[in-house]
Order: sequence, then structure tokens, then C-alpha cells
Amino acid sequence: MRTILAVGLACLLLSCAMGPDYTKPKSDTGDSFRMAEGRSDLPSLANLPWWDLLRDEQLQQLIRTALEDNWDLQRAVATIDEFRARALIARTDFLPQITATVNAPAARHTVFLVPGFPNPFDYYFQGSMSWELDLWGRIRRANEAARADLLSKEENRRAVAIQLVSTVAETYFNILQFDLQLDIAERTVRAWEESVRIAQARLRQGMTSKLDADQFEAERANAAARTAELQRQMVQAENQLSVLLGRKPYAIVRGRTLDEQILVPDVPAGLPSELLQRRPDLQVAERQLAAANARIGAAKAARFPKITLTAIAGAANPALQSIFVSTGHFGVLGAALAAPIFNAQILGFEQETVEAQTKEALAQYQQTILTAFREVEDSLVAVRTARTQSASQQQQVTALQSALKLAELRYKGGLANYLDVLVARRDLFQAELSWTSTRRFHLASVIQLYRALGGGWSPDGQPAEEPSKDSGHAEARVHAVSNP
Repeated sequence: MRTILAVGLACLLLSCAMGPDYTKPKSDTGDSFRMAEGRSDLPSLANLPWWDLLRDEQLQQLIRTALEDNWDLQRAVATIDEFRARALIARTDFLPQITATVNAPAARHTVFLVPGFPNPFDYYFQGSMSWELDLWGRIRRANEAARADLLSKEENRRAVAIQLVSTVAETYFNILQFDLQLDIAERTVRAWEESVRIAQARLRQGMTSKLDADQFEAERANAAARTAELQRQMVQAENQLSVLLGRKPYAIVRGRTLDEQILVPDVPAGLPSELLQRRPDLQVAERQLAAANARIGAAKAARFPKITLTAIAGAANPALQSIFVSTGHFGVLGAALAAPIFNAQILGFEQETVEAQTKEALAQYQQTILTAFREVEDSLVAVRTARTQSASQQQQVTALQSALKLAELRYKGGLANYLDVLVARRDLFQAELSWTSTRRFHLASVIQLYRALGGGWSPDGQPAEEPSKDSGHAEARVHAVSNP
């Protein structure tokens, strides 16, 4: 046995791994983003942990619940356990395969027996060993692929967690938007009801026409219909968020209102080269490329002869009490050489298959990089323009509120007709709804930029951890979102 182990170790030391070694593909990352704002004095948005970016305490609690109970995230964690087990299975191919057999005699029949070896009519114990010498690196390449697969699943878990945090935040902001819009719609309905009452009174006094009264009633009905629509959208958004939390639909408790949400003062993006290290989907694509590259070597090595060292040892005797006497011992040492002959062409096609899969993985990796840069640029321009748009719409709302007050005073005093009031209130209603949408879009665009930059990292590049009195539970909550 010592001789076999020594020979096998020497062969492994002299062997080589077939196939190309993995090298990271080159990509043109550039020096800056197109829409970057050039503020180097502020920390990068992607370095902020989510609890520093999202200051609403109720939203933070919802995110913690989602990180604990969301089923998609739990499935991603279970997938890691699966591929960790597969990687351990692949490592066992480096070791000898040892089996043991124990036999009790059967009824004697006339059969051909080999002298010196146990037969069905003996009591015997037999141990056997089979050890494949990895001369061509098939096992090493298979282990390399298994490790890359495991790392890709770990990065995928982080991608799912970051996506979950951003989706919970965006859905929560949608709910706050519907709350604010519903309040605006209900207030507008009450205002139109008052206008209808005044118009009906003036109609009875002959001071206005039925056309004026019908126009006011139509606008009141339109606002009431919009109210019902907003109620439906709000409940559906609550149901969506409930599922993200891993629960049945229920009423979501609110924290700060939409206009009370705190935004980061600036959103500098950092260097594009950092993006490749932050985004988990890029890491997933690269690990998949590395795994495919390793499988080329495994497929190529499978086309070469396989050398296996074998050993059999045991003891046998027709009498159980004499099974370990010296005359009952047997053993054999040997080596087996297996080379593909009739299936050599099939193995060649299998190598071509994995080479094509590697090209597919490379194309997917390069496309993922382009998609990542597009998402960052889209989010940067969205944050910049949304800030300006929101401020302009707020000025519009203020001006229309003043115009409506003046129109109502002039209408009640008989100095203006119904059309001035109708247009002023209709424009104000639409402007207020548009401002809430832009406010929500501004918040969502910051979250989308955070996700596009692979957020959740500390300034020194290490995973951020959430501070908590209960460190054990905090680690379990944050591990999925911040541990690469």
C-alpha cells in the first residue's frame, strides 16, 4: 500500500492540468461615468449600508423582516448549501475509493472456482481500493469548476438580497405615494362637492346655467373615480409588499410620509472599475465563465487514458473460526489502464460543447458589464433630473394654489365665471398628483442607483454590518445582503 501511495503521489506531482487556465477578460471600463457629478469630497453612495441610506425606521423594520422571511432569499441560501455539498463531493475524487465486503457461505453447487481466491462457499472478509491518478488534471479541473459554481451561488445570494432591499423600498415608496395621492383626491372631491353645492344654489337663483352645474358635477365624479382607483392601487401595493416579506397580504404600517423621506445630499458614483468589484451579478457572470473554462480542461482530459491503481486484500476460510489463519489470507496489487476507443468521437463532441458554453459565458459576462453601466448611467440621469423636476413641480403647485384661491374669490363675488374655477382646480389636482409621482420617482431613482452600484459596502471595501443590540440576530439578518 505504501508503494502504491508513493507511486501515485509521484505521478500527481509530475502531472499537469489540461485545458486553458482562467484569466479575467479585459473590459473597457473608462475613468468615469458619463453622468457622474464629480464630487469626490462625499462618500460614494454604494459604500453606504442600506440602513444609512433609508432613514425611515418603519421601512428599516420591513427590510429586516424581508431579509429573514423572504422565500426567494431562503431559496438562494439553500442553493449555496447544495453547491457546497457538490464541491465537497468533487474533492473526494482526489482520495482513494475504499470498499469492504463480508460473505457467509451459501448452499454448495457445482461451479467453477479460482484457486487461492474466496468463493461463495467460504466465510471471507475483503477490502478493496481504487485510486485514479489525476495525470491529466481532470479531477483538478472538475474541482475548479465546482468551486467557481459555489462562488457564483454565493454572489447570487448577495444579488438576491440587494434586489430584495431595493424592491421592498420601492414598493414602500409606492404605498406612500398612493397614500398622499389618495389624500389629495379625497380633498379635491370635497372641494368639488362644495363647488357643486354653490353651483346648484346659484342655479336655483338663476345666477348661473345648468351647464355650469353639470361641469362641476362631472369634475367631482372624475375625482371620485380617481379616488377609487388609488384605493385599489394602494391595497395591491400592500399585497405585493406582504409577499416580499414572506407573509399573507395584510395592512402595512407606515412610518414617515412621502414628503418627509430623507434623501442623501449627493450621489457621486465613484470609478467605473469599482463597479466590477461591487455588483454581484457581474461576479456571478465571471464565476460562471471561470467554471465553464475549467470544464474545458476536464472534458479534454477525459479523452486521454485513465490510470487507476487497485488493491485487494482479505481473508477466507470454509470455517468461520479459522478465517484469519495464515493460509486463509489473500491479496493482489495492480493498475488498470482505460482508454476511450469507440466513444472517443463522443468525448470530442463533449469538449466542443463545453468550449461553446465557455464562449456563451464570455458573451454573457461582457453583456452583463454593458447592462451594468447602462443601469448606472440611467439612474444617475434620473436622480439629477428628478431633483430639478420635483422642485419645479413644487413651484407649480404653489402657484396653482394661489390661482385657485383667487379664482374662487372672484367666482363667489360674481367677477368671474365657473370656467376659471374649473380650470384652476383641475390643473391643481393634476399638478399635485404629478408632484407626488415625481417625488416617488426621485426616491426610487436613488434606490435604483444604489442597486446598480452594488450597494451595501463600507468605504474600505469590506462588507458592512448592521449595528444591533442582538448581534447574533443582526448577523443573520445582514449576512445575506452584505457578505460577498
